[in-house]
Amino acid sequence: MKTVFYTITDALGLHARPAGMLVKEASQFKSNIKLIGPAKEVDAKRIMGVMSMGVKKGDAIRLTIEGEDEAAAAEKLEQFLKENL
Repeated sequence: MKTVFYTITDALGLHARPAGMLVKEASQFKSNIKLIGPAKEVDAKRIMGVMSMGVKKGDAIRLTIEGEDEAAAAEKLEQFLKENL
């Protein structure tokens, strides 16, 4: 299992556009990917779950990735978070 930690720096938090982009990125991998925020844990491949988290600027999030392509998924998703959030 791989884990990615990130603190949201985007002034708007995890809003609709980056949430959709995150789900699209996560969906490219076979691994099971969970997004864990301050208040809840959701499947990172489900847009409604990601949108329901209400993650704001300054919130710490964590991605847990488990499966056959977890190393590639962790690298790609960490890069995505740094570039978009």
